[in-house]
Amino acid sequence: MAESTASPPLAQAHTTSHSFTSSRSSAPADSTAETTPDHAAENPHQKLDRAHSRKQIQRATASPPPDPHRLNAARSIPTPTKSPARDPNPPLRMTEAPLLPPPAAASSPAASALLRARRRRRAWRRPRGLLCWGALVAFFFLMNWWMFSRLQDPAARPRFRLRRHPPAVANSSLSTLEEVRAADKGKRPHKVMLTRLLALAAHALAEAESRPEPKDLWKEPINATLWRPCSDQRDSEVSEGVNGYIIISANGGINQQRVAICNAVTVSRLLNATLVIPKFLYSNVWLDKSQFGDIYQEDYFIKYLKSDIRIVKELPLELQSLDLEAIGSLVNDTDVMKEAKPSIYVKKILPILLKNRVVHFVGFGNRLSFDPIPFELQRLRCRCNFHALRFVHKIQETGALLVKRLHGHMPHLSPLEDNLLGHFARKSIPTGNRNESSRYLAVHLRFEIDMVAYSLCYFGGGKDKEEELETYRQIHFPALTELKKTTKLPSAAFLRSEGKCPLAPEEAVLMLSAIGFKRSTSIYVAGAEIYGGRHRLAAISRLYPALVTKESLLSTSELEPFRNFSSQLAALDFIACASADAFAMTDPGSQFSSLVQGYRMYYGGGDLPTIRPNKRRLASILVKNATIEWKEFETRVKKLIQQTKQVHERPVARSIFRHPRCPECMCRSDS
Repeated sequence: MAESTASPPLAQAHTTSHSFTSSRSSAPADSTAETTPDHAAENPHQKLDRAHSRKQIQRATASPPPDPHRLNAARSIPTPTKSPARDPNPPLRMTEAPLLPPPAAASSPAASALLRARRRRRAWRRPRGLLCWGALVAFFFLMNWWMFSRLQDPAARPRFRLRRHPPAVANSSLSTLEEVRAADKGKRPHKVMLTRLLALAAHALAEAESRPEPKDLWKEPINATLWRPCSDQRDSEVSEGVNGYIIISANGGINQQRVAICNAVTVSRLLNATLVIPKFLYSNVWLDKSQFGDIYQEDYFIKYLKSDIRIVKELPLELQSLDLEAIGSLVNDTDVMKEAKPSIYVKKILPILLKNRVVHFVGFGNRLSFDPIPFELQRLRCRCNFHALRFVHKIQETGALLVKRLHGHMPHLSPLEDNLLGHFARKSIPTGNRNESSRYLAVHLRFEIDMVAYSLCYFGGGKDKEEELETYRQIHFPALTELKKTTKLPSAAFLRSEGKCPLAPEEAVLMLSAIGFKRSTSIYVAGAEIYGGRHRLAAISRLYPALVTKESLLSTSELEPFRNFSSQLAALDFIACASADAFAMTDPGSQFSSLVQGYRMYYGGGDLPTIRPNKRRLASILVKNATIEWKEFETRVKKLIQQTKQVHERPVARSIFRHPRCPECMCRSDS
């Protein structure tokens, strides 16, 4: 007890303070301390606390209070203090509390500043650490998103990479060779879009090869069989053609020319005029000098329509020397509005015809409306398109050879093949039955450079390809180039979202694989040279290896008579597409696809389906290439194609060449 009373004054003060605090909770604490040895009652934690308290007291009493203006220096370089000697085993009562700094020292400015600084440092370390961890995690997710977006975006991938070890696959080697050649020429190869979806389609086709195809893939809806052709039936009297002569010079390609011919036949009947065999204008786009007799049988055309109108091959001699422009008999497209009503011709053209005995229509593209028009005139227009126009023997013979090689086994002779191939269809019929392996799908890829340039859409390739297309527009479409200078035209992105762009080969093949065509399906690709060449066409051939064109099916000698005649080559495509077991159009606005669809609808009997995509809805699906899963893509594409397969009567003012299911062209049987 003597050692306890001999404690320093500061220790006594704190002992007294602690005893006062302890007495509030336990009064007999002192008696317990007296009966218990000091070292045995001491807790290890109390030893540590006591030692820490003594160090703080010694630091506070050994050094004078620092200057507040030098507080930063004091924090960074602390002044060492000498600790007084102490007993290694000082006696300590059980009630003795850990020593704390005295009130005088605790209230000094230096000690208070040190404590506040330490608290601030401790308080700042925790949120700073959390902030660093948060920034690191955010950076990780940001880099992960950026790398994933680069993988999904084909535009961000390297445009050219020379492979040290090219694969042995033929298609891959071909693609690499084209890249090397393009790099040597300083040009980049055409970029294929939608690479992610193409990879998903390849995987889906491999899995679906063992499963059966959808039942309605090669068939039209059942109610399509209720319609049958009947435009060959006549009830009207013969037109003598006594009011004068009508000449037309049709522009465009074979499809626009065909429409102009049938409209001219209808107008000649309307005005009771004699029709001169139509002429075809030379186009700097089609570069074809073919005339009517190079594509269609003139004698058959005149003979078949002799009960409807009078047709001659030349103007009478007394009219050939007339200056038609000087006498006011030359009528341009600006003189007759597009899809003009029959009353316009009676009001404006008939007086000229009666006065000068001849009228010459130049252009004559879509210059006659579809509604309103008298029943017999509409039926005559159908009769001309589906019965009177037959290809010349040269085209029929090569077309029959093309269809035979596509089918392998020719089907039984049908009205369609009799119309398209004539007596060559009978010669090419082999013995045996046609099986499923001989079925083929025809696809019209309207992706020639003229269509791509005129559409104002973007299909990859960067600035180089944009400049190439702009140069083509300046040469072949000068009016469009001038319009761009004075008018703000829609952007390429807007045109695509509205379905105004032709489908690229990769977009077309994704549609076909989504609706269920197997990888082994034979596909005939119609059209002229695809913009982008073999590199672009490889998007289809990788998914559908059994892909052919007229150039691959026919020999050089067989194609030689048609060289430099694009309209005659288009006639071969027309025969192959119209005779196909299924036909897919990639541009519903195409005149070629519309005529093929109408032919198949008129002669098909419900067995020749046509796939007509809604390009606007399809574009809204394809734009999700980076995120959409294949199952969702497949479901949505099937739904939009199924909706276009519905059988209905021709809507008002729609083309009878494309929608012949109407009383004027076809007859409906309810049984």
